Formats: sequence, structure tokens, C-alpha cells
Amino acid sequence: MPTNSIALSRLLQAERKSLLRQVRRLVGAESAEDVAQKLWLKVQAVRDDPPILNQRAYLRRLAHNVAVDHVQADRRQATVAERAEALLWGVDYELGPERITESRETLDRIYAAIAALPEPTRTILRLVRLEGRTQRETAEEVGVTTTTVENHLRRALAQLGRIRDGDLDSA
Repeated sequence: MPTNSIALSRLLQAERKSLLRQVRRLVGAESAEDVAQKLWLKVQAVRDDPPILNQRAYLRRLAHNVAVDHVQADRRQATVAERAEALLWGVDYELGPERITESRETLDRIYAAIAALPEPTRTILRLVRLEGRTQRETAEEVGVTTTTVENHLRRALAQLGRIRDGDLDSA
């Protein structure tokens, strides 16, 4: 084993607690041991040419660099996981301002369409979809048959679906 590596290994063992504290500030308590393991592997690969004059400073800088690399790797892994999930499930985690504006405009159109529904359609939609009443309860309250409630709901939901999908001519 090269001389630099031996000296750094001994120093790492002697200052392990202090190095763990340093690393914990960067990566957190749960990842500090992982970073310490990576640090030990890095120390084993250190060569003798050139000789290290200030081994303590070298070890502290190496610990810092390994911790920073660990944090960056975690961030990359989280980003890859988010993108993979988005690809698998069709979820878009990166909502840009255009998408937010478009969604708000669609929601405004849906609210306006609900407000424009004729009675008793608006009341039936509110009772069944927003208040969670059954179609039978709604029919009794409004004074119509359950078939009439179903027909009103079908027309209202079809109209709202067209608005949601951007088919403004059908609204």
C-alpha cells in the first residue's frame, strides 16, 4: 500500500468522529456513514506521487468533495426517478407558467358553464357531484324521477367534459 494511502487511512481512523460531523452538515445524519465509506475507498486509491504534505487538510478537502458528490448524485437520482415516473404514469411534474395559466382558464370556463346550466340541472349536478347525495335522494328533493336525474347529469357532465377538452363550440 502506498505511503500516502497508509498515512491517510490512519488519520481517517483517528479523526473519524470529527470527519463524520463535518460530513453530516452536508449530507445529513442518515447518509454520513455512506459518505465515510466512500471516503475510505478514495483514501485507499491515493498514490504516493506527489507526496501529500498537509494530510489533515487533504483528508478534510477529500471528505468535503465526496460529500458534495454524494449530494449531487442524490439530486440526479431523484430527478431521474421523477422523470421515469412521469414517463411511466404520464404525470407532468414540471408545471410551467403556460400550463398553469391554461389550467386556470379551463377551470374558469367550467365554473362559468356550471353557473350557466339551467335549473334543475345545476341543482342536480351540485347535489350529486359536489354534495355526494345519491341520485334517489336528489330525485326526491328536486321532485323528479331518478331517470330524470340521470338524464340531467349525463347532459351536464357531457357539456363540462367538452369544455374541459377544449371543444368550445359545443358549450
